[in-house]
Amino acid sequence: MNIGTNPRPPAGAGARRGTAGWFATTALLTAACGYLTATPDPAQATSGTAQAERRVVGATPDSAQPETREAGTEAKAGTWTEAKAGAGVSPAALSVAVREAWAKAAGAVEAAGAASLAPVLAAINGATAEQARPVDCRRAKCVALTFDDGPGKYTDALLRHLAAYRARATFFVVGQNVAASPGVVRRTYAAGHEIGSHTWSHPDLTKLSAVRVRSQLARTDQAIKAAIGVRPKLVRPPYGAFNATVRHQTRRPMVMWSLDTLDWRSRDSAKVARKALRSVRPGSVILFHDIHPSTVRAMPRVLRGLSKRGYRFVTVSQLYGGHPPRLVYGAQ
Repeated sequence: MNIGTNPRPPAGAGARRGTAGWFATTALLTAACGYLTATPDPAQATSGTAQAERRVVGATPDSAQPETREAGTEAKAGTWTEAKAGAGVSPAALSVAVREAWAKAAGAVEAAGAASLAPVLAAINGATAEQARPVDCRRAKCVALTFDDGPGKYTDALLRHLAAYRARATFFVVGQNVAASPGVVRRTYAAGHEIGSHTWSHPDLTKLSAVRVRSQLARTDQAIKAAIGVRPKLVRPPYGAFNATVRHQTRRPMVMWSLDTLDWRSRDSAKVARKALRSVRPGSVILFHDIHPSTVRAMPRVLRGLSKRGYRFVTVSQLYGGHPPRLVYGAQ
């Protein structure tokens, strides 16, 4: 599987993001007001957030690595914290929910070019709206579309296809690609998609020592958190390769797939679409790669065909009611 990297943003992009940041800060401070007034003591707010984060992260081998520790991480240049803290409100004093909305709004502003405040408010309200209308995949025909190896230069086009069908997907991203193109990951997260870890440089983890496996996961966690403000909750090992050593390095769900479109082999849009449409079942976890243009070109046909059959497009976590098992294979 090829690992692609993207060029840096063009000159002038920073100025646009500066304006976007002002809009994002204004909207987010309004959204966060209720949370902050409910906890007027900053020390108490920070303590509550830290406790919530510990519940999310847990005492796993991942969290024991230097790259994933909270101390000093948010002070690094280029992180979402530094970019959004100009209004004088520390993100550490916000609840986990508001911090996630903050990252979503930042991605929405970046995608819209700050032409309007509407995308920011939509991003803030979107998380609540999605939670208010959960999909019960025990009754609905659900399918989890998953995309590996990005972000890449075709990911934005894929996001537009998914948006046209109100589809949610899960993106297992490569850490070094995230570091090269954090804006793409922010836009993906802002659109309501799930972000999972696909390691830092896409090695076969079964050929690495335990220390190097943890480093691959920890560096990717750090890059994703710098881009969107939260740590990924899911892991997919490259090539689907894992063993007992790999498994013991994280307690997070390890997500495989039930349907492989083999899009990395054929690079043929028609074949990719036919494979997905012919073999899908309710509860399928379908494997694609958004670094291939042929895959992205196949998606309108896949989305249209599955929609006509009554399928709902959900993330991996939604497929399992928010609680994926430690090893995900899907229904097939």
